[in-house]
Parts: sequence; C-alpha cells; structure tokens
Amino acid sequence: MQNEAKINFRRNGFNWGVTLFLIAFHLGAVVALFNFSWPAFFLAFFLWWVSGSLGIGIGYHRLLTHRGFKTPKWVEYFLTICGTLAMEGSPIAWVATHRIHHVFTEREGDPHSPRDGFWWSHMGWILRGHSVQRNLEATARYAQDLLKDPFHVWLLRWHYLTTAALAVILFALGGWQFVLWGIFLRIVVSWHTTWFVNSAAHVWGSRRFETRDDSRNLWWVGLLAFGEGWHNNHHAHQSSARHGLTWYEIDLNWYGIWVLQKLGLATNVRLFKLNASQNPAQQPGELEPLEESA
Repeated sequence: MQNEAKINFRRNGFNWGVTLFLIAFHLGAVVALFNFSWPAFFLAFFLWWVSGSLGIGIGYHRLLTHRGFKTPKWVEYFLTICGTLAMEGSPIAWVATHRIHHVFTEREGDPHSPRDGFWWSHMGWILRGHSVQRNLEATARYAQDLLKDPFHVWLLRWHYLTTAALAVILFALGGWQFVLWGIFLRIVVSWHTTWFVNSAAHVWGSRRFETRDDSRNLWWVGLLAFGEGWHNNHHAHQSSARHGLTWYEIDLNWYGIWVLQKLGLATNVRLFKLNASQNPAQQPGELEPLEESA
C-alpha cells in the first residue's frame, strides 16, 4: 500500500458550490433553533441516530469501507440508504475517501490530515479540496468492490434523492418545523460529529496503540459519533467491527452490529479483543490478527 499513487486534494480557491450549500444548511440549522418543539427535537434525534449510527458508522464505515462483518444484501442496502440521509456524499465516494485516508494517514495524499491544520482536517478539505465524488481514478482504485454493484453505482449520482424524499415526508407531517429540525439542524450536527473524528480525534485524547499516525481515543467524540471516537483503537485494528475495547469505551455502533448478529443478520463479525496478559502497545503499523465469530 505504501507504493500507491498519491492524489492531490488541494485546489486553488473555494469549491463555491459546496461552500454555498454548507452555508445554506448552517443557516437553516440556526433558524431551527428559533423554531423549537419537543416533537421536532425527538424527530431530529431519532433521525440523527438512523443516519449517523445505522447509516454512517455501521453502514458506510464498518460494513462498506472495512468489511468488518457481512450482511444480506437487503440489510446492506438499507444501511446504505440510512447513510445517504446524512448528506455526506455517495457511499462509493465516502468509502474511497476513507480508504485513501487510511493508506496515507497524516502523510502526503491524506485528504484531511490535521498536520495541514485543524481547520483543514475538520472542514477545510471539503471547502477547498477536490472531491473524490468526481474522481473516477480514485473511485476505481479504492472502491472497486462497490463499483461492481449497480445499486451503489446508481447512488453515486442520485444519493441526495433520499434526503429530498424525506424532506417532503417531514413537511407533510409537521411543516417547516419538522424540515428545519429533521433535515437542516440534524444534518449539520451529523456533519460536525463526523468531521470531529477527522480533526479532534487526531489531535486530542489518549493512545492505546503505537500506530504510525496521530490517531487518538477521544471520549466525547466517541459519544457524539456513536463510538467512532475510539479512533486510535480503530487505526490499529481497522477491520474490527468493535472500536470500543473496554466497558467504559461506549460504542453504540458496535451494539447495533451485535443486535444484527443476534438476529442472524450479521455474520463473519471481525473482532479484536484486549486480554489481561496482552501488552497493548503495538509496533507502528502492525495489526493483530482479527478473530471471526459467526
């Protein structure tokens, strides 16, 4: 993997289409705060879990990107649709970007390295960087498995339709208040929780494993991102379906996978487990063998 060709994600000036889109959503989120109701709040909270945990954490990340477990295709597609509701791009582009991040973590070629500045790693790379969405070379190289699936290929272009359909449904159920909370504010919160994994969880927190990167275990990102903040654990054992390795490392995404496993909907679940006799300090870049459970 060290010999992979690097992609230049820098561009001159802002990506104005994306920038204006993000500004509009942030303004909508601010307006939502002045249109509060408890039904709208609980609706947004539920949809945040659906899109952020079922969709991004379990679907886009632990299933599609790292293949930490297997599911029937209909479950994979359901989780993928949940992920599109977070408006973080198509599954193919998201997966390719994240795999590139793991190949070149905090080196030249990493799309969002904090060593290029905290702001860059948090959202600057989206505002001023080249998107993988339209980079056919990158998607062909890093998301070959998904490009073989017509459903994921269709979502490469039309992933935003699920959110548009949801907005219509929410407007019919509760008017603009439901749209402001269930779409605008919920998506903005989801964006920043995901971006904190890229930024804060590479700057602050503790390190259990001596990886070659600066990944950290950061408890508050772990809570906000449904378990994705145990980021040093993840970088050390990328394919593990469980990121929180101890009782106090709360990993809601793992609990979701565990429920799927108990229902017979998740198989070949790949796990790394700490044991009392094990020295947790690993050599940089080494991965422990992952255990598989049926």
